[in-house]
Amino acid sequence: MELKTSAHADTFSRDHLPPTDQWPELVFGPPVPSYPERLNCGAELLDATIERFGPDRPAFRTGAGEVWSYRELRDRVDRIAHVLTGELGVVPGNRVLLRGPTTPWLAACWLAVMKAGAVAVTVLAQQRAHELGVMCSIARISHALCDARVLDALEQAGAPGLRITAYGGDGPGDLLRLAERAPAERYTAVDTSADDVALIAFTSGTTGRPKGCMHFHRDVLAIADTFARHVLKPACDDVFAGSPPLGFTFGLGGLVVFPLRAGASALLLEQAGPKQLLPALAEHRVSVLFTAPTAYRTMLEELDGHTGHDDHGGHDRYDLSALRRCVSAGENLPAATWQAWHERTGLRIINGIGATELLHIFISAADDDIRPGTTGKPVPGWQARVVDARGEPVDDGEPGLLAVRGPVGCRYLADDRQRAYVRHGWNITGDTYVRESDGWFRYVARADDMIISAGFNIAGPEVEDALLRHPDVTEAAVVGRPDERRGHVVVAYCVVRPGVARGEETAALLRDFVRSELVPYKCPREIVFLDALPRTPTGKLQRFRLRELE
Repeated sequence: MELKTSAHADTFSRDHLPPTDQWPELVFGPPVPSYPERLNCGAELLDATIERFGPDRPAFRTGAGEVWSYRELRDRVDRIAHVLTGELGVVPGNRVLLRGPTTPWLAACWLAVMKAGAVAVTVLAQQRAHELGVMCSIARISHALCDARVLDALEQAGAPGLRITAYGGDGPGDLLRLAERAPAERYTAVDTSADDVALIAFTSGTTGRPKGCMHFHRDVLAIADTFARHVLKPACDDVFAGSPPLGFTFGLGGLVVFPLRAGASALLLEQAGPKQLLPALAEHRVSVLFTAPTAYRTMLEELDGHTGHDDHGGHDRYDLSALRRCVSAGENLPAATWQAWHERTGLRIINGIGATELLHIFISAADDDIRPGTTGKPVPGWQARVVDARGEPVDDGEPGLLAVRGPVGCRYLADDRQRAYVRHGWNITGDTYVRESDGWFRYVARADDMIISAGFNIAGPEVEDALLRHPDVTEAAVVGRPDERRGHVVVAYCVVRPGVARGEETAALLRDFVRSELVPYKCPREIVFLDALPRTPTGKLQRFRLRELE
């Protein structure tokens, strides 16, 4: 595919796209709209939405009851964009890291980066200095906008040349203070190409080194114009909420892109665990919910822990009568969870599978098309099939590798793993699936060493590397143990140096160490000490033997 003329002065992202002969085949045409050659997704999501729906509708809400209108959101976004391209010296194509809890200010920073023609790299507020340093190095990040409450780890990352600007703090150089002094006039979005890189989303690979997935301005709109438009079918009066942070593309789509594309609003919660979600759904009259199967199971327990029900099937303590759409992704949704939620609330969970490499959900089903225990059918605009190791389609009813293609495709940032993910023009997601004879797709298992726990992807080798950084650990292997609540939990098998006690005290110390190195959800639930790890005669670790133990 021939790329259009870029607006980027800093050409790093385009220079480091994989060769086009390693791209998947992109599928366009109805129902995917025809996008113009020049396109800025920030302007489309904000300015164009205001033109369609007006400036006075609510855009973002907080748990404390604050409401930002589209007019207020655009004013704040434009002021931040003026600061970015003025005082901070950001030029189109610079990579800007965004870090903080899920708040309207984080979303406003993302939109400002889009309008400024820069490239957003949104990370988790919980990620540790080591992880942040690796991502800054891979993406050559020049600037960072960081919530003042979570500055420490980013500063400790020691990324060379990184200019960090805090927001929400007291300092004179705080982004929000700079924005107050910025020009009040509208910011004209940079005239980016539809295929200029807009964001780099990092996902963990099986080697433990994160992979940067590069997505275009066009891609951001395509996920809203396929899954959201044709499966979710949002309305402008909807209120979106959910648990995934904006550092995950599941959250970025569900809490920013989809509601803004529809002229709707989103409740952005800093704390969005299952026990915080239920009262928030009731208080703010949430109508569209995005979360993982684990959260639905936990919320069911909370609902079942009390007596009395309202007319909608929920508990009278939590008025869920406004809720009309529930989306599940991040891990497989068991049929039993679907049935229990439906019996309790009267709501049918929309199951889906997505990938950071493809930005959002590409197989799903809603309403009468839902079949509990299956994921669904390809979202309009997408194609899917099940193939063998050679890339040849397998018969219906036979398990194989899920292969997908559509308007968005995998483009890793300068990463040799591009060849493994894209084969024969298809994206190979690493999931084992079965296609039923009538076209429905059913999940079987992950096909690689990735552990999916409570909707989070955890690369076992990454956790192993963290354990091996502890001086007492000489060998480490990490696998997933099946768990009814979380899908899987992380279990680490360790060999420690002679003289180190192999008991719970050492295990606790190692868990604390991993939490200091990685996001807490990657920490092993259990650490098992062995004399030696199972290996082949050539020394290759045999993880399958540890899985057999689990």
